[in-house]
Amino acid sequence: MAISKSELKKIHEMLNKCGPLFIALGDEVRQKLILDIADAGEEGISVMDLTSKSNLSRPAISHHLKILKDSGFVKTIKRGTWVFYKISISENFAEIDKLVNESLRIIEKVRKEQAE
Repeated sequence: MAISKSELKKIHEMLNKCGPLFIALGDEVRQKLILDIADAGEEGISVMDLTSKSNLSRPAISHHLKILKDSGFVKTIKRGTWVFYKISISENFAEIDKLVNESLRIIEKVRKEQAE
């Protein structure tokens, strides 16, 4: 067998960890929200401001923001009674990078073994 059980287990664990990230990124509404939040900069942006940039309702925007927050793509900052959303993606992309690099390493290993 070209791929060891420990390698398969490692990839499986990485996929499980990255799964919510892919789900969060897989929706066009959330992709736009990420871009709008990133565009807002360090100050962040409120649900009301995000809603004004969309044709969706405030509850719909809040639903998508919850998914982004739960996956770690955004974090909240509370100022008084207002909640602002700010981008927080570096850890997520580090996990995706690990998954991609480990997958590529295993694929290359299998190719070499098949060529022999």
